[in-house]
Amino acid sequence: MTDKKKLEALFKKHGFTDFRWIDPQDIAVGQWVRMKCIFGCSEYGKNACCPPNTPPVADCERFFREYKTAAIFHFHKKVAKPEDRHAWSTGVNAKLLKLEQAVFLGGQVKAFLMFMDSCSFCKDCAPNRAACKEPKRARPGADAMGIDVFSTVLKAGYPIEVLSSFDQAMNRYAFLLIE
Repeated sequence: MTDKKKLEALFKKHGFTDFRWIDPQDIAVGQWVRMKCIFGCSEYGKNACCPPNTPPVADCERFFREYKTAAIFHFHKKVAKPEDRHAWSTGVNAKLLKLEQAVFLGGQVKAFLMFMDSCSFCKDCAPNRAACKEPKRARPGADAMGIDVFSTVLKAGYPIEVLSSFDQAMNRYAFLLIE
């Protein structure tokens, strides 16, 4: 049984106040998301936590259905230069990992985090999981797991839109699956 009040206190203790609970059954998954990774992402085949180093979309969807509770974490940020996004993402991902560990140590043994962006801990990511320099810290982003982030967060009442330039404020989302 998940004690959401205790988890919410833990989230806040770790500095995460903008989150919403969702039923993992409401996570929209789509093969089109994987196609966007394959045909359109410069990181495809170059990152240990991105396709093709993630499970097939059908396996990801089946994985999400094993959970009863999930939290979406919202991050709003405007960066001065495109390259500033990497340092910001790395910092947020590090804090999210500490939260995932705290949730696990609090008794939620199935806690599993999906970053709001690519893993980004290493400047040059390994091309596969076997060569990853940070295997205990590495996690996939939601899109790498086939999540239709747009549909899922809109259904949860969060804002999201396609941005046309880096000087626009971003709305980014991480997902924490909890039993």
